[in-house]
Amino acid sequence: MHGPVTDWFDEHARDLPWRRPEAGAWGVMVSEFMLQQTPVSRVLPVYEQWLARWPRPADLAAEAPGEAVRAWGRLGYPRRALRLHAAASAIQERHGGDVPREHAQLLALPGVGEYTAAAVASFAYGQRHAVLDTNVRRVFARAVAGRQFPPNATTAAERKLARALLPDDEKLAARWAAATMELGALLCTARSPECGRCPIAAQCAWRQAGSPVHDGPPRRIQTYAGTDRQVRGKLLAVLREAVAPVPQQVLDAVWDEPVQRARALDGLVSDGLVEPLGGGRYRLPLT
Repeated sequence: MHGPVTDWFDEHARDLPWRRPEAGAWGVMVSEFMLQQTPVSRVLPVYEQWLARWPRPADLAAEAPGEAVRAWGRLGYPRRALRLHAAASAIQERHGGDVPREHAQLLALPGVGEYTAAAVASFAYGQRHAVLDTNVRRVFARAVAGRQFPPNATTAAERKLARALLPDDEKLAARWAAATMELGALLCTARSPECGRCPIAAQCAWRQAGSPVHDGPPRRIQTYAGTDRQVRGKLLAVLREAVAPVPQQVLDAVWDEPVQRARALDGLVSDGLVEPLGGGRYRLPLT
């Protein structure tokens, strides 16, 4: 599958700023943090503003973590902003401001897990690593395992398969990682796969089996309206816009249900996203 998939990628890959040579390893890392559970269309404007303001890890590390939360805007899951700030600080302290090349050093950074370390090593430094995001897992589930969807959580069997499918050549392996991800994002989508345009449709085990419907555990469907996530987002929106500490009564006005509102605010404080001050005032964190 390597040739057809990478040839398709060469012709159809989107021109995304983190794929350009000038993005560098820091640009790749920022994009990987932002793209977790967030579509490209929402990430693009925030990514460009972020890199314009903080073109190097040292630039971000020099700012208060609350500024990272403020600049994160409405991307969602704002703890990612704190983790990226912590990673930038560690890069500055441990690696002289340069994103490390070694997979183990990347994995040791705050907020960097198995996927992100492999993605940065592969996409920024052209190394040979299995990069397993949701899109890649779906491509492998269909093309090789003959299933419509992968398991809800990444399994050891999926990791073993991904390593087995990696090309031996390091440069080709890095290209393969990006190409399979793009294939899942553009053609082998969750809801409406475009099998007629897929470069490996003739080899796809799922297609050969008649495209059977998923019969495993129910797939997780994320909700937002009415959840604590929505309340947290509303509270953070007020704090992001404020230039001074925000009184409790201002935050109280964003959500009618007091128990859920208090729970959401307590969660933000516990996560380090909001700093409580005396007199019932709150602000984004300074340290």
